[in-house]
Amino acid sequence: MAMSSSEVRLLEGACFCGALRYRVEDAFLYAAYCHCSQCRRTTGSAFKPFAGIEREKLVLMQGLEELLIVGDAQGHDAHCSHCGSLLYSVVRAGAFAHVAMGTLVDAPSIRPDKHIFVGSKASWFTITDDLPQFVEHATGS
Repeated sequence: MAMSSSEVRLLEGACFCGALRYRVEDAFLYAAYCHCSQCRRTTGSAFKPFAGIEREKLVLMQGLEELLIVGDAQGHDAHCSHCGSLLYSVVRAGAFAHVAMGTLVDAPSIRPDKHIFVGSKASWFTITDDLPQFVEHATGS
């Protein structure tokens, strides 16, 4: 059955061990590669590819009791307490979620279109694409 133009596609996501599963609307407002030291430490990688969406559009479907929150209600990282996967970060006074794109099972329609916080990127990593780079937050977009 074909979706009507008013229907929003739902994407599924999960942690590495499968204890936590979520659904999120494929209605992301922005996406970026974040090179800040916090994202590098929480992912163990050179950067975190994320997609931003209103918090209420992300729903935990399985494993709420397994959710490990690091931070407070207005800003935190949400991890699986079993495998440690970072699923999303709550930002902007609790209004938005930055979904860690690597946890999406389904492919979103959005792609990261910028690098942010390159002023604190890992010295051993070289950005090799032509996307815009911002020293801190993206401005004017």
